[in-house]
Parts: sequence; structure tokens; C-alpha cells
Amino acid sequence: MAAGARLAALAAVALVSAASLPVSHAAEPMIEALRERIEALRAAGDAQIGAGSSAARTLVASIYERRGFAPLWADAQRARSLQAALQASSTHGLDPRDYHLDALAGLRVPDGAGAERDRALVQRELLLTDALVRLAYHLYFGKADPRALSGGWNFARTLDGVDPLTALAALVEAPDLAAALENLSPRLPMYRDLRGALEYLRRIERAGGWRTIASGPKLELGATGAQVEQLRERLRASGDLAADADDSAGFDAVLETAVRRFQARHGLEPDGVVGKSMIAALNVGVSERIAQVRANLERLRWVSRELTGDFLLVDIAGFTARLWLNDALVWSSRVVVGRPYRTTPEFRARMKYLVLNPEWNVPPTILREDVLPKAIKDPGYLQRQNMRVVDAAGQVVDAGSIDWAKYQLQPRIFPFQIVQASGRENPLGRVKFMFPNEHSVYLHDTPSRLLFERTVRAFSSGCIRIERPLELATLLLDDPAHWSDEHLRDAIATGRTQTIAVGRPVPVMLLYFTASVASDGALQFRPDLYARDGAVIRALAAPFRFAPVDTGRRAAPAAR
Repeated sequence: MAAGARLAALAAVALVSAASLPVSHAAEPMIEALRERIEALRAAGDAQIGAGSSAARTLVASIYERRGFAPLWADAQRARSLQAALQASSTHGLDPRDYHLDALAGLRVPDGAGAERDRALVQRELLLTDALVRLAYHLYFGKADPRALSGGWNFARTLDGVDPLTALAALVEAPDLAAALENLSPRLPMYRDLRGALEYLRRIERAGGWRTIASGPKLELGATGAQVEQLRERLRASGDLAADADDSAGFDAVLETAVRRFQARHGLEPDGVVGKSMIAALNVGVSERIAQVRANLERLRWVSRELTGDFLLVDIAGFTARLWLNDALVWSSRVVVGRPYRTTPEFRARMKYLVLNPEWNVPPTILREDVLPKAIKDPGYLQRQNMRVVDAAGQVVDAGSIDWAKYQLQPRIFPFQIVQASGRENPLGRVKFMFPNEHSVYLHDTPSRLLFERTVRAFSSGCIRIERPLELATLLLDDPAHWSDEHLRDAIATGRTQTIAVGRPVPVMLLYFTASVASDGALQFRPDLYARDGAVIRALAAPFRFAPVDTGRRAAPAAR
């Protein structure tokens, strides 16, 4: 049963039970005190609760109004269960201090009866409820708002048609509150594995972390000296070198294997040589790696409910693309993504069609910065590249009739489009995959095959080049009778440009992960290619501002 459906079913019971709660005579003063605070909360906020925004205050108030202001946390065991869950938020990479734990620890409830006791109990009520709202929101959607961090972000933030108040009504009445909260977090193996990696790094941190390596000449097989000993100690601390490795062996084959393992885990060229780039990676502190893992746990919370069924995931920082069909991984490929100054954006779109033997409409940035300067300097450039000039009506324009010098200083006013015909020199290769989007980004083949051998593959102008395009095309066309691998190659061999609707219009998700756990359990880090980690880490440390979720449901999978 989907999360939204489970919450709706539980909420039906929760609302009935809340409506029928008996009110004892002794509880009436507490209920009245709670009503007064709720009315104040709605009117002007409450700095002592710190609910973060008018939306959060409204949600907390509505919970109690639906219950007739009956308290939620009169059961001490249930309150302790919630507080334990708040503490356990750290295992998700969240900060327990976001959930009023200091205020709750310092709160004293007087013995006996009276207005002072009622005020303290009401204060505890509202702190616990606001903490519950915060933690539930953070586990389900993430703490940060990705729309504020990425201009192109268009993933949904929805409870699949269940309104937030109904969802919270289900949560607070769950028989096992801690388990219900845990179930709000992503159920993905990659999320589970990163949580394990977070605890692993924290154990290293508690043990004192790892030392830095002094700068110096390159270290390789046969080297000796103090720097080699530092290297051994450092790699032993991170588990790349076995604890019982011989300390007196210098830079031997065992150490070289450990160096290669570290390099592979950190997105470095695994050449077994310790140069500047590896020294820099070695000297990233364990606290910084913990922050990096926390950032990637947060990224998974943003999108976890999208990663189900059929989907194509492009990991920009990981330089990979993977296709899942019916929740099974069926294809993967190395990819080339945008250069740091021509970044590939993060967004979601649906695959619609592919084009065999595509022509290339030179994008505006490449036109201004690359093609136009070459065409101005060399009149024969366009012809040699099998390019033609077309006007706004799509009519071919004689390149010899254009006053090219006119656009040398003002390339932005160039009124024509330059199109390269399909062929061996076409940068799109023999097939492109179209998932229409506002960024004009797509996947495509490439004649530049050697780039896939690089460890860091950021050479494009924003689109994604894929190493194994024909396999992907066959899977997406999903029509073995008409589009087998052989049929596809025959169609390409004709040289004719042909557009074909895909049989499986899967969602395409362009995301950015700098930490993950490989299938063999190795914790992997990738360079923060576009310097995006810092913004996520800062958002995790910032005061929480509750943002209303989207109404309605996520888009249903396309009919097959």
C-alpha cells in the first residue's frame, strides 16, 4: 500500500477516536489552557514554540482543534517514545537540536495541580507536537527546500492526495509512533546504505578521525620515508589498508593496492600514484565527509518516492546513467555531463521519443562561443563541418550572402540558426533521446568515445552523452518485433533521420549525488563537480522554515 493510502486509512480511525475522546472533569483546566495557547498561536505565533512559519503554526493548531483540544502526550511512555525518535533523527543525518530537545530537557512540570502545572504541561504538549511535525516533514520531504537551491527543480512535494493534517492525524494515533516515523523516511537500499556509512564515519570520528598527509613529492611503488608512514596510517584509518598490514614495508604492492582502492572510491584516476589530487582527497577531514554523506541523505529524501517502478536516473556527479524497469536495474552506462561552466541542471521530465541519425541544431551558447567565431574567421568552416544556415522560417540561407563581420562583436544579434547534418562528425552521434524540457537538455550518442575512459567526465555543454545508446534505445522502444537491435542498426545504416515514439515513456531524472555506497559495500565519494554540496549542508544547519506541500497527487505512470 502506498504511503499516502496507508496514512489515509490510519487517519480515518484516528479522527474517529479523536472525536470520541472522553474529557474528565480534572482534565478540563488543561484543555482550557491548551485552547488559549492555540488561539494565541493562530493569532500571532508563539516564540516559545518556534513553529517556524505561519503554515506550521496553522498545522499545529489544527491538530488540536480537530481533537477538541485534548492533549496528545498525556501518556508519558508515548512522550518518551517520541523523544527517543527525535534523538534518533541523527541517524538520518538530521540534527536533533532542531526538535526542541534542549527546551524539553529544561522544562520542569510542578507537582500537584494548579495553573502553573497546566501551563507547563501545555508548553510540553506544544513543543512535542511541533517537534513531531518537524521530524515527520524532514523525514518525508527533507529539511531543505530544493526549489530554493536549484532554479530548475520540478520534483513534486506531495502526500499523494492526502492533506497534511489528515496525514499527521494518522501519525499521532499510530500504535508504534517510533516505527511510524521511521517508515516516513526513504525505503531505498541506497538510503539505508548511506545511513550505515554515516554511522561508520561517526565511529571513526569518535576514535579521533584520521591524520593529514604532509605535502611533498609524488609517492609511488618503492618510496620510503615519513610521508609513506603517514599514508599507511591514513589509509588504515579509513579501512582502505588492512589493520595488520606490515608497517615496515615502505610503499609496497599492498600499499599500492590500498592507494588504488582509495582512488577508485573517491573518483580519482586509480593509477596507484599519490599526487596532489590524492593528497587533497586524503586531507579532507572525517567531519567534512560526514557532512557530505548528510547532504546526500537529504537529496534522497527529496526524491525517494519518485525512484520506483520504471525510471531512468542520470547521476551527474557520478557520471552514470541507470535504467530501472519494474523496480529492477536493467541497464547502466557511463556518461559525459556538462563542464563546470556549462552545468547540467537537475530536473525531472518524461521520455517521449528518440531520433535516429539526428541533425544538430547548434545551441545558442555554443553558437555564440564556438561556432560563430570559427565561421567568421574561416569562410569554409561551415561547409567542412557539413553545416548549413537557416532563417527563422526554416529556409536555407546562402552562407556567402551573410556579412559575418557584422556579428563578430555582437554575436547575440545573429538572426540565423546553424544546423549540422547527421553523419560521422555530428556530435549527437547516431541517436538522441528526447524528454522535452525547458533546459533543452537531452541524452545522445557521441563520436568522441575516448572521453568515456576518463575518470572525471565533464566535457559537454550541458546535455548528456551516453556510452551505450543502442542498448538504451532498444529497451525504451520496447518493441522486439519491429525494433530489435538488428532492426535499429539497419535503420541507422540508411542515414535517414527518423523520429520514433518510445514504447516505455519512463520518467527521466537528472540528479546529483556526491556520496553513495557501491554494491560491494564500499563507501564512495565523488568530487563536488558543480560545488553544490555546500548549499545543502548550509540548509541543513539553518533554522527550519516549514513550506506547504503541493496539493494533489504525483503524475501516474504512463499507460503501456
